[in-house]
Amino acid sequence: MAKKILAVVKMQLPAGAATAAPPVGTSLGPHGVNSVQFVKDYNEQTKAQAGSIIPAEVTIYADRSYSFVTKTPPTSDLLRKAAGVEAGSSSPREEKVGSVSTQQIDEIAAIKMPDLNANDVEAARKIVAGTARSMGIEVEG
Repeated sequence: MAKKILAVVKMQLPAGAATAAPPVGTSLGPHGVNSVQFVKDYNEQTKAQAGSIIPAEVTIYADRSYSFVTKTPPTSDLLRKAAGVEAGSSSPREEKVGSVSTQQIDEIAAIKMPDLNANDVEAARKIVAGTARSMGIEVEG
């Protein structure tokens, strides 16, 4: 028999370096989940991706146990690293902060494919390119 699901919590945490401080403690604490144990499990699972932000979807059950699934890093995070910029533009139409090549767009689309609502790589490429434009990052080529 399946366990009764109490809540599903989504968080974006630094890979391999999450702590029990907010947002983890404040998100999981009210549901009675041991946030220290979650942090240990999350850091163990994501230590190979250190330096990235890795979203986690935590399913909390009625007996206070949990399971979690990690997702791919946010597209904006991958684009910032590829363009070598600290942040996106506050006015993307007027101010461009960097540029990425179509090859970099292809690589990011391949990484993001499992989490995107796209039927093929071409659609994923368009989604990633659109995110780049909205951040003030030009796509060259």
